[in-house]
Amino acid sequence: MKMGFITSLLDGWTYEEMIDEVARMGIECVEVACWPRGKAERKYGGVTHIETERVLEDEAYARHVLDYAAEKNVEICALAYYPNNLDPDLERRRTFNDHLVATIRAAARLGVPKVTTFIGRVTDMTLEENLEIVPEVWNPILEVAEAEGVLVCIENCPMLFDASNWPGGQNIMTTPANWERVFEVLPSRSLGLALDPSHFVWQMVDCSAAIREFADRIYHVHLKDIKLKPEQLARRGVMAYPLDIMDPKIPGYGDVDWAEFVAQLSMVGYDGDCCLEIEDRFFEDSREHLIKGVELAKRYMEQFIV
Repeated sequence: MKMGFITSLLDGWTYEEMIDEVARMGIECVEVACWPRGKAERKYGGVTHIETERVLEDEAYARHVLDYAAEKNVEICALAYYPNNLDPDLERRRTFNDHLVATIRAAARLGVPKVTTFIGRVTDMTLEENLEIVPEVWNPILEVAEAEGVLVCIENCPMLFDASNWPGGQNIMTTPANWERVFEVLPSRSLGLALDPSHFVWQMVDCSAAIREFADRIYHVHLKDIKLKPEQLARRGVMAYPLDIMDPKIPGYGDVDWAEFVAQLSMVGYDGDCCLEIEDRFFEDSREHLIKGVELAKRYMEQFIV
């Protein structure tokens, strides 16, 4: 397996600054944030380290992106863009889908094998109602991915945090039962999983069983932790807003059993990228503290990722 890093943490850093820092820390690969330029709609979104439309239009820029990473011995393992691809506003949905397609084409242009994203969700519709929409939105996207030879990896984050995402969150592909339903309506092998064990902690999903069942669809892995708040969970229950009963933490500071997680990945033969995803408020007060969080997470996970 290969230790990587999702660059969306480094908002405001240039591509070159980001690559320099990753190289200094000895991280082997990066999942590079590729939102379009503009105002961010949420935390950890709206970060642009590679401009995908520019990659498609400017050969010199595309070459610089590749050459700079190669010069620093950092591999670009994936391009990241995580909007709500089923946004109920059709104009916003079209904008998100169009940029996702551009990101897929840019990945192919750069020789990057994967794009990471969300399926999306119309928040106030049932799973079954959302599944009816999925093929018309996603089949054209996956046709591009298949033609370009790029894998599309869906993270299992429900995108449900507070009242603004209630009741269903902004991503339906959240649990093994839902994965099965989505793969039924989207059978393309270009579609797979970006597996993040932290989301299974508060959903109370058996991550080890999920790894064994969907071993052949795990195309990418995120390394993020979650710390449950037992007093709040006991008081509010599992139907509370998720951020009321848990906090995102760096690996090692939460409740994920990392030895078990990596052992299960190794047992099913996963030998791909494992990207640190840092969303820990404790480390967000300065650039120096952000980097300290990444370094601590990397040091902790190095006992498992070989």
